[in-house]
Amino acid sequence: MTQAHGKRYRSLVEQLEVGKEYLPAEAITKVKATAVAKFDTTIEIHLRMGVDPRHADQMVRGAAVLPHGTGKTVRVVVFAQGDKAREAQAAGADVVGADDLAKRVEGGWLEFDVAIATPDLMVAVGKLGRVLGPRGLMPNPKSGTVTFDVTKAVKDAKGGRIEFRVDKTGVVHTVVGKASFSEAALTANLATVMDAVNRARPAGLKGQYVRSVHLTSTQGPSLKLDLGAVLGMAGR
Repeated sequence: MTQAHGKRYRSLVEQLEVGKEYLPAEAITKVKATAVAKFDTTIEIHLRMGVDPRHADQMVRGAAVLPHGTGKTVRVVVFAQGDKAREAQAAGADVVGADDLAKRVEGGWLEFDVAIATPDLMVAVGKLGRVLGPRGLMPNPKSGTVTFDVTKAVKDAKGGRIEFRVDKTGVVHTVVGKASFSEAALTANLATVMDAVNRARPAGLKGQYVRSVHLTSTQGPSLKLDLGAVLGMAGR
């Protein structure tokens, strides 16, 4: 319903065809055209999944490095010591530390977007679960943020790494890029996201995995994508 939205939003909705399921290329063109905020808006993708997130064996979670980045400046902290701390600093981490960094975070400092930790420091970092967990900042081996390869982890985070996880309503929300990106860049990023989601399919899941996919920009209207076409982008 558009009645709750303002005149600007309603005018954008009028540019779309009611009930149409857009091919990915056309959807990207339309979402760029309707991204008319006064700032470089984020292009987001929302996938309704055919899973029940209440069951651990149906959890959908993964990560991907977008080939054209996210368009966002990412602040990265690394929990490491010794040679690994020096590697993290050389790779471009914004803040590096061990017990001192853990105490700083425990005290309420959270001015970062990604936290990475070497396995040997997870005892200290694990105590921060109450602080980092609810904010989605807790390092996790499955997402590649608990690793001794801190150089790769930092560069991936800085270069366009995204993480996704199905929420309690069965929807995956993540980003594809910025409205200022070219259509080719957004298409490549979208294909990478779809490939990562496809790879994250729970092994024992029966039935339809992805039920619907929508593309939108911040403050812009949402477009429904042709499901077969967007699923077909995976692996490109």
